Amino acid sequence: MNTFRRSITITSVACLTAWLGASSAIAQPEAADPDLVIAESFIDAFYSFEPDRLAPIMAAAPESAPRLLYYQGSAKGGNYEVLLRTPCARDEEGIVACPVKVKDDRVQALGTGFDVTDTFHLTFDDGVLVKVTTSSNDQDIYRQASVWVRENMPEVAEGPCKNRGTMEGTPVECSRAMTAGYKAFVASPDFPGVPPLPDEAQ
Repeated sequence: MNTFRRSITITSVACLTAWLGASSAIAQPEAADPDLVIAESFIDAFYSFEPDRLAPIMAAAPESAPRLLYYQGSAKGGNYEVLLRTPCARDEEGIVACPVKVKDDRVQALGTGFDVTDTFHLTFDDGVLVKVTTSSNDQDIYRQASVWVRENMPEVAEGPCKNRGTMEGTPVECSRAMTAGYKAFVASPDFPGVPPLPDEAQ
């Protein structure tokens, strides 16, 4: 009888151990994609508005770095506020895309009620960030305002916005000057009026 009970106990323990082992294996999360980890760190650094945090991440992307550092300064000058940060993910071409919806002074100056989504496209080579580009879903009125400022306020392009996209530029000051220019555009007879919101923004 004791031998029978001992056999049952050993069998039960063995089954329990096997079940726990299988459960543990199933519960183990997949290892994080290192490129996505770097991409999220890039977004953290960009919206910290601290160039000393952003620059090292782009150490192997010398062609992208000046423009992105300038853009970071422009975002700081435009008081960018993150409204929605979608997790970075690979697109069909393997490039990592990081969409971020923001509220900023220039768009607010136009009074459209639209909040822009800027997307960062990060290219990696064997785990190293080598290129960064950006895109956005700006409304046409935003581009019209930019053209109007260039044509009607040349002192902006020749002053605070000189050397745009370079390390020699003054992005914070340029961004603030452009906001003032957008406000001037809205107050001018050239302003066509507030456009309707796109379907996805309603």
